[in-house]
Amino acid sequence: MARDRLRRTRLGVLAGAGGLALAVAVPAGIASAAPPTGSPSAPAAARPVAAAATVPTAAPTRGSGASPSPKPSASIGKGEGTLRVLTFQGHVEYGGTSSRANWVSSFEEDTGCRVVKLDRVRSGEEMAAKLLGNSYDVISPPPDLAGLLIAERRVAPVETALIEAYKHIPKRLRELPALRREGKVYGIPYLWAVNQVIYELGRPQGPEALYTTSPVAIRDSPLSIADAALALARTGAGPEVKDPFQLTAAQLDAAVKLLAERDGPDRVYWKDSTDVIRALAAGSVRLAQALPYHRDLFRRAGRPMKALDGAPMTGWVDSWMLAAKPASPNCAYKWLNWTSSAEAQRSAAAWTGLAPANPEACTGRARRMCEIYRVRDDAWLRRVFFAARPTRDCGGQGGECTDYTDWTQRWKNLVK
Repeated sequence: MARDRLRRTRLGVLAGAGGLALAVAVPAGIASAAPPTGSPSAPAAARPVAAAATVPTAAPTRGSGASPSPKPSASIGKGEGTLRVLTFQGHVEYGGTSSRANWVSSFEEDTGCRVVKLDRVRSGEEMAAKLLGNSYDVISPPPDLAGLLIAERRVAPVETALIEAYKHIPKRLRELPALRREGKVYGIPYLWAVNQVIYELGRPQGPEALYTTSPVAIRDSPLSIADAALALARTGAGPEVKDPFQLTAAQLDAAVKLLAERDGPDRVYWKDSTDVIRALAAGSVRLAQALPYHRDLFRRAGRPMKALDGAPMTGWVDSWMLAAKPASPNCAYKWLNWTSSAEAQRSAAAWTGLAPANPEACTGRARRMCEIYRVRDDAWLRRVFFAARPTRDCGGQGGECTDYTDWTQRWKNLVK
């Protein structure tokens, strides 16, 4: 606790007027757009009733590997009239924060489905807690929680033939292991981002510089271990890593050892975007793990930041999932259809500072986000390792890996 107070005090003292000016420039949604710090285990739910039981659908595509291709299908049935939604703060707006941010009203007008419950959280832990005491039709979890919900059958497979814009989403995103299980699709990609190491002065030496330099800012999430594992593998000093989110015990040990090497009071572990923005603006950190949006924010403020480009990166995708037993399955499918549309994703990307999964959204207000995330650059996208929940079976690929509980415990021991 004393160490946390030191970090908060240090940020407060060193973030001068310039830092505060940058911080207030951040859209309302960006503070919660970063990947949550993990989600606790929750009790298993009953086996889901497939949405096809209540929604007219084509036969599901089976098999593993290739993404199911949309086929001619019966249309979504008449909406039940109401919908219950759980997501992150800023990911869904209804005009309450700003009249310029309202993509719920259009959905309601177009579909006749009224969003009667909209719960928005700031962390994966908070989302997991909400799921224990409430019922929802659609959920937008982070990758670590998504993996748990799929494993515990608390979300249902999605019939992608009913999602009009699904075919516009790049295959790279549609086929992410975090959104699939046994050949079935459980998540429709919505927004995504990548982690970059950014700096203003003095090029860092080596891919491990974020962990061997101080002072620095690192995202406060167990999944940040993956970045350390990837950096260590690139130096040649650590074990080879095929997937930084599926680590053996030896790989996990090596990554945590690198993280702990220069850990101390000069290191900032950030959850809120405003913290890393203020730290960089004040010059109180030399390097920071941040988003392309953060880098663009400084560029527009006349303080261009550089990034360690040209190397593999980690990232994450937030998706929309169908609850195992939705009370309003037709409205739930209408929501999945709407949130994958260019119109909805254009609004969400512009508001949150994240990239839209549907490249058709890359016009108007979202054009800048698409440019800084290089949405249409397939080669750049292939360099990104997108997050998935670590599992014992190495993401279903066989072998002996560590699972997410191992990661969270090691992270807690590090960030005290």
